[in-house]
Amino acid sequence: MQSSTAATVVPDIADPRIFPDRVDTAFALQVERARASLASPSSSGADQFDALVTCEIARALSAGNGPWLGGLLAAAPSAAIARQLWRRLVSAWEQAAHSQQGAIGVTLFAVPIVIVTAHSEDVPESRLEGVLPDGGRLREILLEHGALAGNRSFALANGLVASDAIDAARLPELLTWMRLPEATTAPLHAIDPTPIQLIAGEQTVHLRFIIGTALAAPGASILVESHVGSWGVPFARELARQLSTAEVTVLALPRAPRPPPLALQEGRAAQREVGAQLFASNAIRRLRASVGEPSAVVSAHRCPTASGGGELRLSLSSAFDSRQAEGFRCPLFANERVGDVAAMLLDLLHDCRVTDVHVLSRVYPDRDSRTGLTLLFKAESLSDAASTPLQ
Repeated sequence: MQSSTAATVVPDIADPRIFPDRVDTAFALQVERARASLASPSSSGADQFDALVTCEIARALSAGNGPWLGGLLAAAPSAAIARQLWRRLVSAWEQAAHSQQGAIGVTLFAVPIVIVTAHSEDVPESRLEGVLPDGGRLREILLEHGALAGNRSFALANGLVASDAIDAARLPELLTWMRLPEATTAPLHAIDPTPIQLIAGEQTVHLRFIIGTALAAPGASILVESHVGSWGVPFARELARQLSTAEVTVLALPRAPRPPPLALQEGRAAQREVGAQLFASNAIRRLRASVGEPSAVVSAHRCPTASGGGELRLSLSSAFDSRQAEGFRCPLFANERVGDVAAMLLDLLHDCRVTDVHVLSRVYPDRDSRTGLTLLFKAESLSDAASTPLQ
């Protein structure tokens, strides 16, 4: 158990995710090469193993073997190897994408957008269809502000899609869209928009992507900028205007256009961070208004419904409030370090001026054995944590 008042040190916290005990033979060679790269005593040796894995993933992309790609990432026996394989996937996408280019280079990109919705309590639950009434206006904003390194020959799809549309298993399909003449029309027709489900009376955080293609000289780097430029504010306002209704208020938070694997990685992290910010600001405000300063506990939990079988939880409570702690369930993705995600939560608490912060180093179960409810810890009851860890 650890107490902290600053958020600059990566905390000591166990990884609650479950990794395979045995590696499927279909992925054994790639996993072993990823392991060898990490263990290599020299950068040249690591580079050789990395190049082999990158080429194998690039071949799978070009051959349309999406199921194998999805299985490869899931086959990683540790978080370190999962991160290594993900890095190879990012490199392989770039390699395979360049191989598609002819006299004119085609670049496929995705714009991650975190969408925060607020739905009136007086209206039954409903959804936003995810269709953009005027995608042309969004394109004009990008043009006006010189996005995509000033490229002017690009098109945007008119729908918002979810993460699974650009996940590893879909990348081979996306790669085919970079072949002319399909590149000029495929993104506009091949992806169905993903509706945004709303909950009456609640704020919810969603992740969606806008897919686009751009024509440029072969090898041109138009997606190198990882930060949102001057186009961000007008783009966000226009997107919110197109999605909002009389009953639903929308806040849109776009990220920079990126290659699909990086867009997925950065979009997921952004959605999680915005979700944590929304939860913390609301919960801390309620606690301070009613009972005073809150206490926070960050803990790791096994959870069968979580990505990878485990997640972090942020619990906020007060000794002067008899109710259960309020909690945020923080997902962990395969290519992430648990300590980095926990540090994000601690940074958030530091920014919110929460000084009583506890980080539990062990792994805990999903449910409270006494109540059957989701297990959340209150700072004044941390003695219970000593008797409940799984690890």
